[in-house]
Amino acid sequence: MKFNVPSKTLYSYVSAVSKVINSKNALVILNNFLFELDGDTLTITASDLENTLTARVPVTEAEGSGKFCVDARRVVDLLKSMPDIGITFEIDDNSLAIEITYPNGNYSFVGINGNEYPQRNPEDEETEKISFSCPSEQIIRGIDNTLFAVGNDDLRPQMMGILWDIKPDGITFVATDTRKMVKYRNSMSQPGEEGSCILPLKPATVIKNVFPKDTEIKVTIDSKSAMLETPSYTFSCSLLKGTFPDYNRVIPSNNPFVLTVDRQSFLAAVRRVGVFVDPGHGLVKFKISPDKVTLKATDKNYCTQAIESVPCEFTGSDMVIGFSAPYLMEIFGTLTTTDVVIKLSDPSRPGVFLPSENGADSELLMLLMPMNVSDF
Repeated sequence: MKFNVPSKTLYSYVSAVSKVINSKNALVILNNFLFELDGDTLTITASDLENTLTARVPVTEAEGSGKFCVDARRVVDLLKSMPDIGITFEIDDNSLAIEITYPNGNYSFVGINGNEYPQRNPEDEETEKISFSCPSEQIIRGIDNTLFAVGNDDLRPQMMGILWDIKPDGITFVATDTRKMVKYRNSMSQPGEEGSCILPLKPATVIKNVFPKDTEIKVTIDSKSAMLETPSYTFSCSLLKGTFPDYNRVIPSNNPFVLTVDRQSFLAAVRRVGVFVDPGHGLVKFKISPDKVTLKATDKNYCTQAIESVPCEFTGSDMVIGFSAPYLMEIFGTLTTTDVVIKLSDPSRPGVFLPSENGADSELLMLLMPMNVSDF
């Protein structure tokens, strides 16, 4: 076999596909890429058995066909430091000796028989599936807005992923760890299907980092797995089992007091005051009045204290409430509008965090449980 491919083009694909490979694998073969040459297309596959990502790369001067495995780390490191130039792969079909040449260099190593690479089990044709196409931006936005709220408690495995609640007129993405929750609805395109699945954290991260935002994705979901396809990539992943909590039940129906703050000013103040919190709980106390919010953090172990005020607009009477500084920073770092609206009822009820205005095709809501505060 033989083919030629631009080094930087190949590097962009192998570095993307390598995101599926674990740092430690149960099977040594999973430390490799599976290369398959068919005509003028080179297919690159990586897998951790649960997730499989395949990229299709156009090549020139192709001779022969077949498949072989190459060490992923070696190929990525080599291509990363190689100049932007055409490189030639020559593979001995019998010994699998691989030679990579370009005008200034020559690299030789030995591959592994491609037939040894594990293949995903064929899908059960009788399993009920839903299939639809949508812009990749719709899915990536959903993941961007919810990823930080994914739980990490092994006792609640169904919360260790992002719920996709698919309706004919849009997709709602939800994540929660019981302390915070994010609900993001996007109707950029209408799937025309109805169903749901829970996408684990790793596949969500891969989708976010690999798929470009300006392409169309075909999504196929069954009871156990999901497949996302674009002209360049095919990604299949296992889904989480279990039933996701009824997220609509935990959203307060009546939070009458409305607090409006400048997002950047408030976030900067929380970051500064957060330096002085007790790392055991991260509590920041907030004393809210009609025209300003006073933030206070103390760490009695080190006799430290921080107090800062931020202008605001508040429709209720004075209130003292406590929130976790790290969680607040995640929420305000994810929101993008100039102002943030916080709806409150009392210091023991969850606060609802909203952008000052939603996009034409999206709706974002974040929920954060308060922490116990005895006094300010």
